[in-house]
Amino acid sequence: MTATFEPQRSALADVVAIPVTPFAEDGTVDEGAYRALLRRLLDGGVRILTPNGNTGEFYALTPEERRTITELTIDEVGDRAAVLVGVGHDVPTAVAAARHAREAGAQMVMVHQPVHPYVSDGGWVDYHRAVAEAVPELGVVPYIRNAALSGERLAELGEACPNAIGVKYAVPDAARFAGFARDAGLDRFVWVAGLAEPYAPSYFSAGATGFTSGLVNVAPAVSMNMIEALRSGDYPAAMKVWEQIRRFEELRAAHGNANNVTVVKEALASLGLCRRDVRAPSKVLPEAQRAEVAAIVAGWSA
Repeated sequence: MTATFEPQRSALADVVAIPVTPFAEDGTVDEGAYRALLRRLLDGGVRILTPNGNTGEFYALTPEERRTITELTIDEVGDRAAVLVGVGHDVPTAVAAARHAREAGAQMVMVHQPVHPYVSDGGWVDYHRAVAEAVPELGVVPYIRNAALSGERLAELGEACPNAIGVKYAVPDAARFAGFARDAGLDRFVWVAGLAEPYAPSYFSAGATGFTSGLVNVAPAVSMNMIEALRSGDYPAAMKVWEQIRRFEELRAAHGNANNVTVVKEALASLGLCRRDVRAPSKVLPEAQRAEVAAIVAGWSA
């Protein structure tokens, strides 16, 4: 394995935090609140962050806002954590964002699953190869949500691009993940469970060494407890954390994941850390569910 990317590979084997993007009352990005949330994550032990991830409402941000979020994150984090910037959309936009991330000082980019009605396996490779070859100095992490994609195609990308170093795998099927990882090269890539804490125990048992988290915005200690249990192979302890966060994650997953970001922001609002506002097509929680979210969060700190 190319030694150049060992620091990035090591960083991925952790809780990969996806910060929310807080909005001010006028609907703009609340930069002060965002910086405060980042400091809270860092103080809570987070050592890798993904600005412009889905929990950060990537697809609802303007190009200028995405650049601002990248720059704010890198400036606030300094040398306290690695930064894995989310990039995507059409190829020129993804390439431009990756180059901007490099110039701003990021160590890696995460390439969002291509959003297109006609995605071929070969086209998937070409898309990611275009981004990886544009920033050969950065580690590149494909975000895979397509259950039809084969591990052989990822192996093809890895053969062409040494800087394709990790995978955020977000297909909700642990058996498929196990096969995919082995077909692609279990040791060639760092495998990140891309469906967060609910799937982390099963994916770790099949070879993952990191997991993404939106919940970590709310309760960093809870996510850290899970990664520590999984690293030590203590699956009963990991499942105790799983039980602790189960209802929260069920609320996020409701209605086809419509409330994924909404519930996280509601939890943060209950703690007085940011406004609950989300951008369309997401929507804030109905009043009736807000108390349940607040009660769950209060229980974590009890």
